[in-house]
Amino acid sequence: MVRADVLLLQAALTGILMLTPLQAQAQSSTVLSIGDGDTIRVRQGARAITVRLACIDAPETAQSPWGQQVRRTLQQRLPIGRPVTLEIKTTDRYGRTVAEVVSDININLAMVEDGQAFAYRQYLGGCDAKEYLDAEYRASRRRYGVWQVPGGITRPWDFRRGRRSAAIPDGTTPGGRRYRCKEIGSYAQAQHLLAQGHSYLDGDSDGHACEALR
Repeated sequence: MVRADVLLLQAALTGILMLTPLQAQAQSSTVLSIGDGDTIRVRQGARAITVRLACIDAPETAQSPWGQQVRRTLQQRLPIGRPVTLEIKTTDRYGRTVAEVVSDININLAMVEDGQAFAYRQYLGGCDAKEYLDAEYRASRRRYGVWQVPGGITRPWDFRRGRRSAAIPDGTTPGGRRYRCKEIGSYAQAQHLLAQGHSYLDGDSDGHACEALR
C-alpha cells in the first residue's frame, strides 16, 4: 500500500509539473468595460485591471469607422458582467496585463477570424502563431470586416507610426496651443484633438486621449 501511495503521489506531482505557463497563469475575472477593439477592463477579486488582448491589433479609434465598429463588436462579445478567463502572457510597459481572453471561445482569435483585428506579428510569440495567421488569412479571403477594403485597411501599427511622425515636435498645433486633459470638456473632444496631432494627450500610446474623462 505504501508503494501504491508513493506512485500516486509521483503521478500527481508529474501532472503539476507538466502544467504549461498559460495554465499556471489562467485567472478568472469579470468584464467591467470595453476600451477599444483590443483593450478591456476587468475585475479580479477586489481590484480592477486593464487588459490588452494578446497577439492581436485592432483598428485605432481614430481609424473611422473601423475603430468604432470593432469596439462595438467586442462589446457584444464581452458584455459587462461576463465572466472570463485570462490566459496571461506578460505585462506591457504601460502596466497592462497582456492576455488571451477566453469566454466560451478565445475572444482574441475570434476577433481576427471575424476581420475585426489583425494578427499582431511582432507579438505572436506567446500565442499559437499559426492559428492566428490562419484565422487572418480566412478573414481576408472572405473579405470580413477590415478586409472589405482590398488588401485590408491601414494596419493599426502603421497608423500609429504615421500619426506620431505627423505630430508637431513640441506637441502643439499651428495655433500654438498645448492642451491639458483637465481643460478639455469631454472625452470625445480629447479624441478629436488627438486626431489633429496632439499625441501628448495619449500618455500610454493606446490610441485614446485623456481616458480619465470617460
